[in-house]
Amino acid sequence: MDHEQATSLYKVLTDATRLKILQMLQTGECCACELLQNLAITQSTLSHHMKCLTESGLVKGRKDGRWIRYSLNPIRAEELSLFTQALLFPQDQEI
Repeated sequence: MDHEQATSLYKVLTDATRLKILQMLQTGECCACELLQNLAITQSTLSHHMKCLTESGLVKGRKDGRWIRYSLNPIRAEELSLFTQALLFPQDQEI
């Protein structure tokens, strides 16, 4: 992951609603209707947030009939985690 990619991901994470969505997806796959039940936002606002999350790669969408089921993308989350860890805790730094 390069700095540009990390910056884009960090920007996605600066929104409280998106953080709530990520937290809700920790329990497993959800459709938009399930997410809306727990958020005080409109369908169009949820669509905007899901677009940001899926374009960032943090969330995956899977078509299931008429619905899209969303889930966390553990690979992208791990990439961001490793980048952040390397940034904040360099290997050669003494503690």
